[in-house]
Amino acid sequence: MLIIPGKLLAQINSPDDLRNLDTTQLPQVAQELRQYIIDMVSVYGGHFGASLGVVELSVALHYVFNTPDDQLIWDVGHQAYGHKILTGRRDSFPTNRLYGGLSGFPKRKESPYDSFGVGHSSTSISAALGMAMASELKNEKSRQHIAVIGDGAMTAGLAFEAMNHAGVANSNLLIILNDNCMAIDPNVGALKQYLTDITTSHTYNRVKDEVWNLLGKMSHFGKSTREVVAKIENAMKGALLQQSNLFESLNLRYFGPVDGHDIDHLVNVLNDLKDIPGPKILHCITVKGKGFALAEQDQTTWHAPGKFDKVTGEIFKKIHSTPQPPKYQEVFGHTIVELAEKNDKIVGITPAMPSGSSLNIMMKAMPERAFDVGIAEQHAVTLSAGMATQGLTVFCNIYSTFMQRGYDQVVHDVCIQELPVIFCLDRAGFAGADGPTHHGAYDIAYMRCLPNMIVAAPMNEQELRNMMFTAQSDKIQAGKAAFTIRYPRGEGVMPQWRTPLEVIEIGKGRVVKEGDDVAILSFGHIGNYAVKATEALEKEGISAAHYDMRFAKPLDETMLHDIFQRFDKIITIEDGCIQGGFGSAIVEFMADHGYAAKVKRLGIPDQIVEHGEQIELHRECGFAPEGIVKTVHEMMGLNVIA
Repeated sequence: MLIIPGKLLAQINSPDDLRNLDTTQLPQVAQELRQYIIDMVSVYGGHFGASLGVVELSVALHYVFNTPDDQLIWDVGHQAYGHKILTGRRDSFPTNRLYGGLSGFPKRKESPYDSFGVGHSSTSISAALGMAMASELKNEKSRQHIAVIGDGAMTAGLAFEAMNHAGVANSNLLIILNDNCMAIDPNVGALKQYLTDITTSHTYNRVKDEVWNLLGKMSHFGKSTREVVAKIENAMKGALLQQSNLFESLNLRYFGPVDGHDIDHLVNVLNDLKDIPGPKILHCITVKGKGFALAEQDQTTWHAPGKFDKVTGEIFKKIHSTPQPPKYQEVFGHTIVELAEKNDKIVGITPAMPSGSSLNIMMKAMPERAFDVGIAEQHAVTLSAGMATQGLTVFCNIYSTFMQRGYDQVVHDVCIQELPVIFCLDRAGFAGADGPTHHGAYDIAYMRCLPNMIVAAPMNEQELRNMMFTAQSDKIQAGKAAFTIRYPRGEGVMPQWRTPLEVIEIGKGRVVKEGDDVAILSFGHIGNYAVKATEALEKEGISAAHYDMRFAKPLDETMLHDIFQRFDKIITIEDGCIQGGFGSAIVEFMADHGYAAKVKRLGIPDQIVEHGEQIELHRECGFAPEGIVKTVHEMMGLNVIA
């Protein structure tokens, strides 16, 4: 479908073109840009509400600042669709998030305008400060460094660490706080309430009027700008006597709050802030989903709705003639409630992902026992550890890729202290269109190397339920080991999934199919590819055995002894990194016990794998069903047709 940009937007192939326009034309540019994003996402899918909320800000920033020499960092990255369209990627935008196409997030290799790659939140202030300090060292005095932090990213500890340093580094840094009271779900915590208090404070709004009246006159002051700034600061001090300001206390000059959708005012303010040296923060109030009524009303649903009818707002969903399996996330959400109804010690914790992880089901059913702690993975882990010391059974539900941010806490606060926290790692393996920043590629390797850690992965919904049931059992909770359960994004394989709960023996695998020629050992959902591969091989007369190992730690050593005694050709399959992962555990077992076999490990290679549909990435890495069949052919010395 051909989507034609508006008259002015069609002329903008770089920010230089934008800066050639008159300021009176900018509202039209913003209107056309917003419509173009609506048109594109409705047809091709992708993130939606966050970019709509910063349309005016995107235009104003590229109009005022000399990008890419002035360095602009978007945090979180799904705010950046307007930025991408304005920086030479308008015509290629239909490939956004598609295999081989544009990344859904800013990416340094993609454009010089993407100053820093982002995907995980809360990195922008640290990165921008690093750039600003480097510019100082290189004597690049006029260079500007702007961090746009929003969608809940300010709740992470890294943002506060960076502001704490920025306040004493005194580098030329502008932090723009895009305050829309949302992450994917509504923001939580004291900071949200604090920002709300600022925006509604009579004191602040009274002082704000004086501040912005002064700022509006700055262009007439010339060299006296600093005197005006001093007056502003004195005015702010008067307000601070009545209401303290968190940012000012960190030695960041605070300006705002301002209307993030008033583009004329934004341009004037940003032009004035360019002349103010040192670290400063501009507090912008925006509406996530601005300009599309349904997205404004239901901001969580319209964070990334998929394809939809831009006129009626109908979100298109696949219609199936037969019952379909649920997503693993949904199975987790319903199962934890089922377990918690029978076990009053169970609590659930997630860092800002209640709807994505489906912990929102428990939050609705048992709000006093399910907690969203904001974008704060380190805190989520140590909070879980603290609860575990008091005898609670804690399910800490975190995306695999975000678990990396709390890894030290897993080591120090959980494993060393022998606490039985249950980590449910969502989005394990390839995350699809979100790409390398979101792939859960490393959790098998980084969890299985830890003492006092059990690492498990279900092949289907029934196995997930049973692993959760096992992890909360008295036997496990009385032990010393944490319990990691990893599962992928998306649907399982069982339309009828509400099975009776059973305890699984720790470290016990299961035989899926007997065979004689080759043994296929799988870990997790990816084992369903092995099922398809063994069926295809059977038609060729090749007898392949298939073992669902269930546990990467501890391994089923009894089963492995039997396998290595019977087979000299073994294939391991995992939706995780080959280096140090499940296949490595099998090879280590082989070496430790003196076995000799030909082992081929299939999984995510030692490289950064870009975005695309999960099946596309599995094929690229060679562990889709056809890749498994090809590997068997190669191991058996059969002719392989490319």
